[in-house]
Amino acid sequence: MFPCSGFGYGPWWIFPLIMIAMMVLCFFMMRGRMGSMMGHAGICGTGGHGAGASDSELDTIDKRYAQGEINKEEYEEKKRVITGHN
Repeated sequence: MFPCSGFGYGPWWIFPLIMIAMMVLCFFMMRGRMGSMMGHAGICGTGGHGAGASDSELDTIDKRYAQGEINKEEYEEKKRVITGHN
């Protein structure tokens, strides 16, 4: 009845499997790329202050000290409080 031998569909049954394999491959490739785009600089650290959310606070007091809004004693006190050193 069908002109093809075997399963009746010939070699065409392999294409859905190839499509699924390609989708899985693309998923893992995108997952790896997204992980690298997340910016691991926060983990490694870019400055000598500390890590995490305190970086922005330290940047703020650094700018205020550089602009002359706070004196050296205030700067050192705020920096000690932010970094947690006694």
